[in-house]
Amino acid sequence: MSKPDISVVVPMHNEAGNLPDTLIDIAARLQEAGYSFEVIAVNDGSTDDTPLRLDSINKIAPWLKVVSYQPNRGRGYAIREGIQAATGRIICTIDADLSYTPDHLPKMIDLLNHYPRLDCVVGSPYIDGGATENVPRWRLYISRLGNRIISRAMGGKIKTSTGILRAYRARCIRSIELFADGKELHLEIIAKLLAAGYNIMEMPAVLRSRQRGKSKFNFRAIASSHLLFSLHEKPMLLFGLIGLGLIGLGILGGGYLIYLWQSATLNPNRPLMTLVSLLILTGIQIIVFGFLGSGLVRLRREIFVVQRENKDLESQLEEFRTEYQSSGQPQAEPAVVADVAQTEHQEAAGVDQSSAVSRG
Repeated sequence: MSKPDISVVVPMHNEAGNLPDTLIDIAARLQEAGYSFEVIAVNDGSTDDTPLRLDSINKIAPWLKVVSYQPNRGRGYAIREGIQAATGRIICTIDADLSYTPDHLPKMIDLLNHYPRLDCVVGSPYIDGGATENVPRWRLYISRLGNRIISRAMGGKIKTSTGILRAYRARCIRSIELFADGKELHLEIIAKLLAAGYNIMEMPAVLRSRQRGKSKFNFRAIASSHLLFSLHEKPMLLFGLIGLGLIGLGILGGGYLIYLWQSATLNPNRPLMTLVSLLILTGIQIIVFGFLGSGLVRLRREIFVVQRENKDLESQLEEFRTEYQSSGQPQAEPAVVADVAQTEHQEAAGVDQSSAVSRG
């Protein structure tokens, strides 16, 4: 059986109310666009009828692949499992509640097909052409604020880093190591793709409120994870603010100290001078820690680039091995392998000549 062009990963946790409509809508849109596809429904430890409904759908839908496990591990873990099970050359992700309608999927895929150098497309309601429908104001405000902070931490290149609506080239998403189990996986993917030098485009999208089922939104967990991620990507945000604050307090204390000295009311027994010195020196040290953290972030990005190059090389060697095994005939070695073999042969010849000269 030939591999499909498109793989759509749909993480699910207690989404029985959205089945089978979600899967049927996704399949219908991809069929209309003329793509060969598979839909990978990942049952993330559901406790309702989601597993039973997926099994019944799977019996009549050849395009459906079900990944199921217990207990609930989080959206990030579910997406990672879905990506691992995907076989398409383009891998898409979308929510089970269809907060983003499946109409967006063919548009993202068309962009990847039209622009060969593009590696990832992100659906965004916060760029020109995007919109929101019936989303509670408080949740929309939190989402906009969080995305704005994260965007600044990552250099302002991406306006929406927290959404699930995306399309990746398979070689792109598989070239990075992913670890997050929660919704912070969306941030981890964007940060690592940018660090590895991949090209990302944002596409206008419409975000709607959930129609059926219970929302999984957890303000405390999302806010803390996003804040920690921002500080992880740009440590100077934390160290710089704290350091400048301490230096500012030290300068204010120094000004007050000068005022007391000029007004002849300075008491030498008070430890004000020591406090001022400690505030300024501590502030400088904390800012230095911020610079060290920023240097580590740059080093980490360089490591991601090396990992990407290694993954690309592994893919090329695997393709060569597959072609060799399928043809059953010897083929030309890849350039890298041939160069290494030639170098080893020359070195061996040089050693033999040196041994002959020494014996002579």
